[in-house]
Amino acid sequence: MKILNRYILKSFLVPFLATFFIILFVLVMQVLWLQFDKIAGKGIGLGHILQFLGYIAQMQVPLALPIAILLSSIMALGTLSENYEFAAIKSAGISLQRFIRPLIILMLVLSALNFLFLNYAFPRAAFKFKNMLNDIRKTQPALALIPGTFNSEIPGYSIKFAEKYGKDDNLLKDVLIYYDLDHRQANVKVITAEKGEITTEKGSRYMTIILNNGHHYEELPEKSRSYGRGLKMPSTKSDFKEHIINIDVSKLSNVDSKDYTQDREMLSLKQLSYYTDSLKVPFDSYVATKANTFFVRGGIRDIKNDSTDLSKINAVVLENFNKENKGRVVSNALELVKASLNDIKGFNTTLKAKQKYINVYNTEYHRRLAFSLACVVLFFIGAPLGSIIRKGGFGFPMIMAILIFVIYFFISTLGRNMAHTSTITAPLGGWLATIILLPFGVFLMIRATKDKGIFNLDVFLQPFTNFFKKIFSIKEKNISK
Repeated sequence: MKILNRYILKSFLVPFLATFFIILFVLVMQVLWLQFDKIAGKGIGLGHILQFLGYIAQMQVPLALPIAILLSSIMALGTLSENYEFAAIKSAGISLQRFIRPLIILMLVLSALNFLFLNYAFPRAAFKFKNMLNDIRKTQPALALIPGTFNSEIPGYSIKFAEKYGKDDNLLKDVLIYYDLDHRQANVKVITAEKGEITTEKGSRYMTIILNNGHHYEELPEKSRSYGRGLKMPSTKSDFKEHIINIDVSKLSNVDSKDYTQDREMLSLKQLSYYTDSLKVPFDSYVATKANTFFVRGGIRDIKNDSTDLSKINAVVLENFNKENKGRVVSNALELVKASLNDIKGFNTTLKAKQKYINVYNTEYHRRLAFSLACVVLFFIGAPLGSIIRKGGFGFPMIMAILIFVIYFFISTLGRNMAHTSTITAPLGGWLATIILLPFGVFLMIRATKDKGIFNLDVFLQPFTNFFKKIFSIKEKNISK
């Protein structure tokens, strides 16, 4: 039995390791391609690039692991069935469950490893990855500026330009700059220029922008400003052929972990749980306050201590008033209902936004737990599926693995989006893919154990076959008569 266990482990581990590193490489290259323009030709050393790739690889391991397990389980069991080795093992009285028991133990180990990556390595790598991008932007500040839109990444500045060109993409065209925005004064200091050039010395904390052929406009501050006087604010305006601006870009890097408290990818499970609980307290307080406001607006001061004698009051409210007061009561009630409905509409929008904010973190918590078990779930689908289809290699198993994982990922994304909008609960949204696909894996395991196909078409076709046989037999009898 030990020899058999070693054989099945070897049959699985060889394709698993090969597919895992291939899939990991593809995922890393995909992310690198998206970030390629930010690191290529920017004077970044080979060591920093390798470190950059290392962080990307750590972030992609939790995704590559389940895909590799699904594909390798189909390949390994499919190859054994295709070569009739699995049939020989069954003839020796060894069931499928007993045969793959070492692989089940291995899946539990890999699930634990995936959990550790999701809880520790992934958040840390995501933090380092984003911090390194900020360091690159500090080295090359022009990377942070995008043509055709207002760029507010640099504190206190909002920069817009029509085009960025030149060998190093450091030449600008039609530049518009609002500055001193951190002084709570919007659009009071404006610079426009036909052309600009970004220059930064290596190791300098300043980004220098040299502007050519432009205008400078600035409103002069006043202590008291009314609307009428605001239309005639004193200001200065000047023209220039060349104007130099030095911008402190040191704040773009050395980002502290506190700046990422709202980024769920960079939080561990413990931090996600803590953050969800900390958001729940003000949310409940907000709901209780608004509920109390509705009661007070309706004239209900204290529900628990209502001492009103209702024995002499007519159940039909208007019957308790004379003709003159009935109109006033109806009018006041309509105004109160309109005000309450408007308040409820505004409250409903705010409530959904606050609830979605909590759901995002709560759903991420359960998704990480569910994705840790994806290794086991997808193995219980891939292993019996491989023994049923009896195909090894990279061809058909690859197609089946991609199809199954796309279904898993689609259901997982659907559950996440539904949980964010409170259509379903956050735990159900996080575990939806597992809840749906795990029974399918159990079904496949039962079919594979009984050495049957995925579906027995005869069961579905037999009633139709019998029906048509009866019809034709009746016709034959009528013809013979």
